[in-house]
Amino acid sequence: MTSNVKLMEDGELQGQDGVIRVCAVPQNYQQILTTAFAIKEINENPRLLPNVTLGFRIYDSYLTPRWIYHALLQFLSPWDRFAPNYRCDSQDNIFAIIEGFYSASSSLIPNVLGVYKIPQLSYGCAPLLTEVSQVLSFYQMVPNEILQYKGILQLLLHFKWTWVGFFAGIFMDSEWFMQNILPEFSKNGICFDFIDTVYSYGMDKDYREIIKWSEKVYDKLMKTKANVLVFYGDDLNMLRVRLMLSVTIYKYKLKKPKGEVWLLPAQIEIKSLPSPQHWSPRYFHGALSVAFHSNDVQGFQEFLLSRRPSNAKEDGFLQDFWATAFNCLFPNSFLRHSPYFTYTTNCTGEEKLENLPQPYLEMTMSGHSYAIYNGVYVVAHALHALYLSKSSRATTEGKRKKLHSLKPWQLHCFLRYVSFNNSAGDKVSLIQNEELEARFDVINWITLPNQSLAKQKVGKIDLQAPAGQTLSINEDIIIWDDWFKQTQPISVCTESCYPGYRKKKKEGEPSCCYDCTPCPEGKISAQKDMAECFQCRDDQYPNKGQNVCIPKVETFLAYEEPLGMSLALIALLFSLITVLILGLFIKHHDTPIVKANNRSLTYTLLLSLLLCFLSALLFIGQPEKGTCLLRQAAFGIIFSMAVSSVLAKTVTVVLAFLATIPGSNLRKWVGKRQANSIVFCCTLIQAGICGLWLAASPPFPDVDMNSIMEEIILTCNEGSTVMFYCVLSYMGFLAIASFAVAFPARKLPDTFNEAKFITFSMLVFCCVWLSFVPTYLSTKGKYMVATEVFSILASSAGLLGFILLPKCYIIVLKPELNKKDHVIRRKF
Repeated sequence: MTSNVKLMEDGELQGQDGVIRVCAVPQNYQQILTTAFAIKEINENPRLLPNVTLGFRIYDSYLTPRWIYHALLQFLSPWDRFAPNYRCDSQDNIFAIIEGFYSASSSLIPNVLGVYKIPQLSYGCAPLLTEVSQVLSFYQMVPNEILQYKGILQLLLHFKWTWVGFFAGIFMDSEWFMQNILPEFSKNGICFDFIDTVYSYGMDKDYREIIKWSEKVYDKLMKTKANVLVFYGDDLNMLRVRLMLSVTIYKYKLKKPKGEVWLLPAQIEIKSLPSPQHWSPRYFHGALSVAFHSNDVQGFQEFLLSRRPSNAKEDGFLQDFWATAFNCLFPNSFLRHSPYFTYTTNCTGEEKLENLPQPYLEMTMSGHSYAIYNGVYVVAHALHALYLSKSSRATTEGKRKKLHSLKPWQLHCFLRYVSFNNSAGDKVSLIQNEELEARFDVINWITLPNQSLAKQKVGKIDLQAPAGQTLSINEDIIIWDDWFKQTQPISVCTESCYPGYRKKKKEGEPSCCYDCTPCPEGKISAQKDMAECFQCRDDQYPNKGQNVCIPKVETFLAYEEPLGMSLALIALLFSLITVLILGLFIKHHDTPIVKANNRSLTYTLLLSLLLCFLSALLFIGQPEKGTCLLRQAAFGIIFSMAVSSVLAKTVTVVLAFLATIPGSNLRKWVGKRQANSIVFCCTLIQAGICGLWLAASPPFPDVDMNSIMEEIILTCNEGSTVMFYCVLSYMGFLAIASFAVAFPARKLPDTFNEAKFITFSMLVFCCVWLSFVPTYLSTKGKYMVATEVFSILASSAGLLGFILLPKCYIIVLKPELNKKDHVIRRKF
């Protein structure tokens, strides 16, 4: 018995007023041969539909509603007559229709076939189905249009094409595109320079309106800043655009429009037309399209090359294809009478198909052909399952009678569960009303020197792959339009904002049109076209160009650097001088100059100054918990001891002078006990302040990342700033008290009046620490620490120099003055 799978093909539309003519388009011939090849394989396979011969019929819709309805009614008629709904040949059973929805008119097919519940397998763009009967009878062999444009979106994002033009074909559902596709493009940063329709309704028969539209489109293509054009339509609309632009350019002798990259959906193939030279496809050179995924099918190429007019007499398409491809004619061919077809010789039938240029007959299966191949096998497997279910308990003769009564609608429940691996190794399953596996090939269209078109696969798209792996493409083999001189085209409204700048939207213009403004201070942009600048991490800072974050350098007042080394050497030098002076004083401890004004206070002062110089070393080096905890407290207590020793000396000088006045009662207050009490009490108060500080909020090692942009400052956090300034204020109070007591006593009539030197030393001390506060607050990082170290050394050196060095001078250089009678002699 014979069962039929019918294939409906879209052909070319006969034009109006001499503009668009009937042309044989050889690319679709591969789809016909694919059907024949699949049927041949199935009929020769003893394990699939045994004792059943699978056949097929092919009808051309001519992309017009009238011919579509005629073809549909012919489907429902007997083989040899036009009588819809009448069947007299039991061998001619129709079980499924494989159709290619290439145009908007194709949506009429489910309207008719849905009533009969005949399974319809589509390998083109799916129409919008509304009736339940239509939906239940319709199956897609290829991913739907939404997925195709998601694939095109991946290309736009990959090449960073954000400013594009858009053409919608006539009769296409532009509103569907605006509602379903355009928002997704906009969400991903794609803007449209223009949105246009191929031409408007009512222009079909008005040649002047068509030319006027063509001129407008030509002018738009010349002026637009968009170098990329997205096309939404079918083969017919693409043919219209191509031919109308060709005629316009030829008629007005215009130059080819500037280079454009056309992005095409899978249902469009640019045809090689056997037509006049001014219908050149040159301005589609370098176009990119998404194509339905295909794979090499074993034996298909050999099947193609074996086709000859002599051994394929049942093929009614072969002679027309042969004549078009080889530019020759067979006897009695209808093309002999066509004014639009020229030929150079008669066909012999022995011409070599392998010598044909690629566009005429591709040797590898295209995406559409691969979908047809899988569709035929899907129907065959479903039929096989149906036959098995109906004939399991029948005899052979009864089996045939049973099979004749099968209806197309019975195939649906088997189609839904078909799953198999085809001969190319791909898994095939039919999913009704759901999205198929979204895999596409990326095709690059190339115009050859002979004005024919070739295509090459340059990549693939897998929308189900993980993010970042959706698109894989070999950019090195892509051929771009000559306008771009083989460099990747750029299609943006505004040139990229380079790193260090950010995009600033222009009022009233699309988001793709913007100004580039420098990043604010302290922020960077590391990539092109960043909408916002961002802060570096706390441990980094922006470079001068504000496009890179540079790691900050850890800094502190280190011994290894010149500043730290210098301060440390100075501290050690003064410590050595203090030790030498102490040794000198101990050696001459019985001399009047040493014993004058309380020798024990002098030793206390020297020891305090030695510790002051050494305490400066706690401020140098990397801050640690121990040094942070000790250095301010040690500095405060030791300095208070030194200043209180000076205060005690000053009070002793004043009391000693006043005690010598006849009748004075102050003699009992002069002595070591009172002086030591002053030192002890003043130091104890400072120790109490420091103890309270360490107990309540002690200093600790800290990291300052914000004070200096380029540095991470390792420092000691004082814990309580208030307590720090209390320590300084108390030392200042002691210094001012010493100065206040010593200043009036500087003119006392002693040969060696120590109050005079104390006055100068306190003046230096106060000047140093008064200048310390503003300097300390205005510096940052290690220089803040260096300021405090310098103040410690300078003030300590002031006390050492003005109070003790004069005594050393007398001891070493003027020993004759170091006598009791000279020291106690007064000047009147």
